[in-house]
Formats: sequence, C-alpha cells, structure tokens
Amino acid sequence: MSMSDTIHIQIDRADGSLQRLIGLVERRGFHIDGINMADEGAMRRIALTVRGRDAARSIDTLGRQIDRLIGVARIQAQTFQSEAA
Repeated sequence: MSMSDTIHIQIDRADGSLQRLIGLVERRGFHIDGINMADEGAMRRIALTVRGRDAARSIDTLGRQIDRLIGVARIQAQTFQSEAA
C-alpha cells in the first residue's frame, strides 16, 4: 500500500500559477496522482492528490511550502490508504 494525500487549494488564475504549484510539488519529491479543478471567478479550486516518492516525504512540510506560494491558500488535507497499482 502507498499513502496518498489530497490537498485542497484555492489559487488565483494568474498566468503561471498552476505551473508554479505543480513544479513545487514535483521538486519537493511528490508524485501527483490526480488533480481536479474548478474555476470560480478570479480563483480556481484544486483538489491535488499526491504521494511521496519515499517515506521521508512529509505532507505537512509540503503544505507549508504550498502556503508560501503567492496567490495560494490551502483549504484542508485528507489522508487515505490506496492500493499500489
């Protein structure tokens, strides 16, 4: 089994904002397993499902780094077990 986390994010729709978010997640050692987006005016709501490349990756640390991105607000995180494919 591998651990997956879903982070719910609100991000502005500025040019490059989604690219910055995805780049951060990948640079911090996480795989993106799924992404759902919905536009809401000038903002975009994202449910980002991620898992660490190894057990040393902390979702809490990733969340704090996401919080530091300009135009991003983390809403909540959920953790669940998923069967490895």
